[in-house]
Amino acid sequence: MWRPGPAQCYSGQQDGGLKGANIVDALDTLYIMEMYEDFDEATAWVEKNLDFSLNTEVSVFEVNIRFVGGLLSAYYLSGKDVFRRKAVELGERLLPAFKTPTGIPWALLNLKSGIGRNWPWASGGSSILAEYGTLHLEFMHLSKLSGNPEFAQKVMNIRKVLERLDKPHGLYPNYLNPNSGQWGQHHVSVGGLGDSFYEYLLKAWIMSDKTDEEAKKMYYDALQAIETNLIRKSSGGLTYIAEWKGGLLEHKMGHLTCFAGGMIALGADGAPGDQTGHQMELAAEIARTCHESYARTTLKLGPEAFRFDGGVEAIATRQNEKYFILRPEVIETFMYMWRFTHDPKYRDWGWEAVQALEQHCRVEAGYSGIRDVYAASPNHDDVQQSFYQAETLKYLYLLFSEDDHLPSDHWVFNTEAHPLPVIRRDGTDQPHKDKTAA
Repeated sequence: MWRPGPAQCYSGQQDGGLKGANIVDALDTLYIMEMYEDFDEATAWVEKNLDFSLNTEVSVFEVNIRFVGGLLSAYYLSGKDVFRRKAVELGERLLPAFKTPTGIPWALLNLKSGIGRNWPWASGGSSILAEYGTLHLEFMHLSKLSGNPEFAQKVMNIRKVLERLDKPHGLYPNYLNPNSGQWGQHHVSVGGLGDSFYEYLLKAWIMSDKTDEEAKKMYYDALQAIETNLIRKSSGGLTYIAEWKGGLLEHKMGHLTCFAGGMIALGADGAPGDQTGHQMELAAEIARTCHESYARTTLKLGPEAFRFDGGVEAIATRQNEKYFILRPEVIETFMYMWRFTHDPKYRDWGWEAVQALEQHCRVEAGYSGIRDVYAASPNHDDVQQSFYQAETLKYLYLLFSEDDHLPSDHWVFNTEAHPLPVIRRDGTDQPHKDKTAA
């Protein structure tokens, strides 16, 4: 899931002054791992201390995927109404972000004043594809739980705007101006700035009990365009997803892009024509490339981005791309590949990552990111991201769990790995009556 990294330098601005990101992000992980005492303690904190009435500016995207997503999952797993109430309250506070001429939301919103703006570094005041395109799952559930159709209407309108636009080569540029409704720079990525938009198209279709035909078509059409224009094979036989900048390819792949192996595997079964086998092969090839990005480092943890040019393959060549911040995307792909193929190598690869995390990232107070995965010994950045507990540890746990633990025909994971139930067309989805199966 996209989030601005150090290059964008907005330390702490994701959540503004909102307290409790680690707690809310970890709620469902605690529940899934049956750590019920800790879950009850966290629930009490949410009831007493989680406050959204703050004069603070937050990232709409981050607050949605971490807080709204985390609260929704906690509700669906436990049935505790405090989580439903808090999720709906926060969702209502995010609605002013959509007050733009097109309805494409602002990236940043003051929760008290309702005033929004975009990131100052984004192309010509644009909104970002992976931000405005990663609200759909949560907002559909907010409408379902609140009885307020406005949440669903807001995200369906985003679809309408996108449908009207010409897509260069069938691709979706990362930047869209919320005032004019026109694309900004023609940059395309399945990594940062783009990634979870594609994920949410597929998952919107699955979460709708496969009734959202528009989402299905948009996803498989986009995947075809990605395969034609961005997916390449290195001279050493590694399949990778490049970045597209105004028609020129940059032969680099981000750690964030490694989620795509899992996404393609998840969607392979519904692929048009006879594409299912081909898409599973493609997913396996991407998983292998991402494993190689780990295997080719000293510390056996993957860099933030790796390149396929100048004679190198699956290796970071720039100092500012050599860091590892406990990201989940490679583990996420291993988890999906294990569930769909039961090839033991995916558990083996996951266990390699566990051992590297324990050896190099474990510190006295938790786990830390690393500044250079090619260095002989780890130089810790002293940060444990909340997505480590929400995603990395959850996907590792599920990789080594039975397939009926949060099965993919009953649950979809939001881009922060918060499970949301499929909304059954017959209205039978009430998952919290049974601990973790619908």
